[in-house]
Amino acid sequence: MKLKGAEILIQCLKEQGVDTVFGYPGGCVLDIYDAIYRDGSIRHILTAHEQGASHAADGYARATGKTGVCLATSGPGATNLVTGIATAYMDSVPLVAITGNVTVSNLGRDSFQEVDIAGITMPVTKHNYIVKDITKLAQTVREAFYIANAGRKGPVLIDIPKNIQTEECDYQPQAPERYVPKAVPAQALERVRAALEGAKRPLILAGGGCVRSGASQNLYALAQKLQAPVCCTLMGLGAYPASDGQYLGMIGMHGTDAAAKAFRRADAVIACGMRFSDRVAGNREKFREGKTIIQFDIDAAEIDKNVPADLSVMADVNETLKSLLPLLEQGERKEWLKEVSAYKEYEAAHFDSGLPAYRILSALKNFTDADTPVATDVGQHQMWAAQFCAFDKPRTFISSGGLGTMGFGMGAAIGACVGTGKKTVLVTGDGSFHMNLNELCTAVSQKLPLIILLMDNNCLGMVRQWQTLFYGKRYSQTTLDRKTDYCKLAEAFGAEGMTIACEADILPVLGRAFAAEGPVLVDCKIGIDDKVLPMIAPGKSFDDIITKI
Repeated sequence: MKLKGAEILIQCLKEQGVDTVFGYPGGCVLDIYDAIYRDGSIRHILTAHEQGASHAADGYARATGKTGVCLATSGPGATNLVTGIATAYMDSVPLVAITGNVTVSNLGRDSFQEVDIAGITMPVTKHNYIVKDITKLAQTVREAFYIANAGRKGPVLIDIPKNIQTEECDYQPQAPERYVPKAVPAQALERVRAALEGAKRPLILAGGGCVRSGASQNLYALAQKLQAPVCCTLMGLGAYPASDGQYLGMIGMHGTDAAAKAFRRADAVIACGMRFSDRVAGNREKFREGKTIIQFDIDAAEIDKNVPADLSVMADVNETLKSLLPLLEQGERKEWLKEVSAYKEYEAAHFDSGLPAYRILSALKNFTDADTPVATDVGQHQMWAAQFCAFDKPRTFISSGGLGTMGFGMGAAIGACVGTGKKTVLVTGDGSFHMNLNELCTAVSQKLPLIILLMDNNCLGMVRQWQTLFYGKRYSQTTLDRKTDYCKLAEAFGAEGMTIACEADILPVLGRAFAAEGPVLVDCKIGIDDKVLPMIAPGKSFDDIITKI
């Protein structure tokens, strides 16, 4: 049957199982929006800004495991997506960004709202397309979804000129092509088996790849079979249940003392779907001293990139673990588990944080369950959420890791809430919130059950913390001195506003917030000099902890 390009796009999205698109209309996508309207089967979420749409599509993908889709017009609409696309690229999130553009005949003529979005996004996409032939549109859309999910997941952009949206050609429905992981190399697995058999103190590091590949069940089985403790990176939180006795917490610059001590003592480290970023590895030479480093990763570019691996398996992490498990004998490492358990017990006994953020975030367990999505922006509040909220299931911690995008949280929380249909928590700070507060109108318009916990310290807390420690307390442009009344602001948008001013407020205010039906903003008053502890300076080793819990 003959269809217009815009109609072919909608049919192809439906082929791929797309039920939700986040976007903002404009002149060069009017035909696509008209096709969405006439078809009526795809839910469109109108955001306040295109960047909010890209973050929402990202949050939707992280929370559901599906491919997120965002849509924007040409020029500034397209460029407003770039930060969101780059965020998804750094964290390996499957995303398809669709932009309109001027007609093919006007490309390269500096036409109104024309921009080379394919050129701009080339470094931060797995692949991108400019569709200049209507007969290639359907196949391009299908390829984009395949590429977004094949191998290491990531974003793909499709730029569709306006004339391609209105031209007609034949369309034939087609079932989506599913990515089939490559076979795990047997010889590499055998070498890993032999190394683990001789290890006395193995330690598992779980990264975001464990979440993206759905490896949580096999990761847990590996830990039990090896009798090995587990640490997670920031992106790996939730891949292994925090409530399990073998879990030591987050590793890295702001990780637990127990994780750091266990890492120093380990003689074999199994890195599953993690890239040894500078926030984890610190001094990379000291990082690997006295250890056998075993790396499982689907991306060849990550093997040996940051930390040289003694052994590696380049394959899907879930498939690697599934293939490795039958080769391993049941381990007996009671002394090792007893040792790391003592680290946890010591840390718990000496942990006495009077931080309001700790009290507030720890109290969330009274109102949430293991399936509750928790999104964050970037800064101190992000690290506190990672430290104080216990994540037992994958896809419940939604945060920007690699790019560290302030302004990510509101859009991501909206996407997670839309995708899961569950009451969702956003943990943010006053610095980040001022970057994305416009999306509060989206949450209200959609009547989303979203709880916003705003850590209000009137400063850019993480940067101020660095200025305190390394810049002689010269607080250059980090004290905000803003007079924003967050409760009144929430009410102006149509949400509810509440305040936690002291510890006695925490439970009753959270109770009222979680009992509400729509969006609620809770202004959480915290101290300007509250710090994220512990802290390990980049480029240092785990022996160089400058502040301990």
